[in-house]
Amino acid sequence: MTPEGRADPFPLYAAAHRLGPVSPLPGGAFLVCGYAAADQVLRDPGFGLAEPAGPDPGDGAVRLMNQSILRANPPDHGRMRSLIAQVFTPRRVAGLRPAIEAAVGALIDQLIATAGGEPVDFMDQFAFPLPVTVIGELLGVPPGDRRRFRPLAAGLTEALEPAGGASATADAAARELAAYFVPLIGARRAAPGADLVSALVAARDADDGRLTDRELLANLILLLVAGFETTTSLLGNGLALLLDRPALAGSLRAGQIPVPAFIEEVLRYDSPVQAVTRRARAHGRTIGDVPVPYGSDLILLIGAANRDPARYRDPGGFDPTRTDVRPLSFGAGAHICIGNSLARLEAEVAFRQLLGRLPAITAAPGRPALRRDRLVLRGYQTLPVRIHPVG
Repeated sequence: MTPEGRADPFPLYAAAHRLGPVSPLPGGAFLVCGYAAADQVLRDPGFGLAEPAGPDPGDGAVRLMNQSILRANPPDHGRMRSLIAQVFTPRRVAGLRPAIEAAVGALIDQLIATAGGEPVDFMDQFAFPLPVTVIGELLGVPPGDRRRFRPLAAGLTEALEPAGGASATADAAARELAAYFVPLIGARRAAPGADLVSALVAARDADDGRLTDRELLANLILLLVAGFETTTSLLGNGLALLLDRPALAGSLRAGQIPVPAFIEEVLRYDSPVQAVTRRARAHGRTIGDVPVPYGSDLILLIGAANRDPARYRDPGGFDPTRTDVRPLSFGAGAHICIGNSLARLEAEVAFRQLLGRLPAITAAPGRPALRRDRLVLRGYQTLPVRIHPVG
């Protein structure tokens, strides 16, 4: 919970593992850091999300998230998710590859144009524009509107941090995002296109009772924010590792290490999502041999579970040659991130082109990278790089 702990939580995760995979906390809650234990909780329907304590006042961030699949329990979660999955299909995601390749190419062209000049911020010039372009295309958000979403997403996701439910910044972001999407929904209802907003509006208007207007709005905002928030951090975390390991970059370029294997190890080693919460919603639950009473809250340290020494050899080392790497970074079970395949596709295309077209990219001398001061969502605020001319 300290700035130092947020900047480098991994020694604390190692200490938590020495206490065991599940540890009771004062007040009746539990800390879960073991891989098998966290995986069990994520997959067991007896553990779910905490129900709202009462009616959510106003139109702030907590109310918005509580009306989306992010915070929903059965049967509402399945009702909403099945409708979203109906239009957010693997075929639709796979069909985005040409657009992703074109977007990556255009962004690298811009980076190359700075060769020999001043350092550029990889986060601002690549890691954010790529996923926001992709999710913008998927949702049908006009290109001129996309840049405004980065500060709004940063504000909204403050509500995911401990004690973030009282964030005035998050509430303001929620209201601004709602004010943007309500007219967009109306426009797509009047003139449908080939985008995801139009598809979800059409599914909503089929009037089968699976989605209310407020749930439609909340889930569209969630898809937008989640569609680039974690991918941006995945790209930044991955490039930072490559900048520190030139030999690894060479092995990837030579095809000695597959790019998808590198991406999975980035997700394991430095997960964009470090923690989630659950609550015991059934009686008689145990995690391993630890009884968990009904109503108990659980903090799942995803970043720690991904570095569990009981699951991975040398868990604190970065090794993309590992076998059977299955990070919990996108969750598991019913609540697994619906966009995880899109994030992986974007990262694969991005790193293939970055490695191929920028063989002489380095960290910018005298310009240290800056981490975001977050506990739940881990990534870089800035990552200055220099693009050196080749040949």
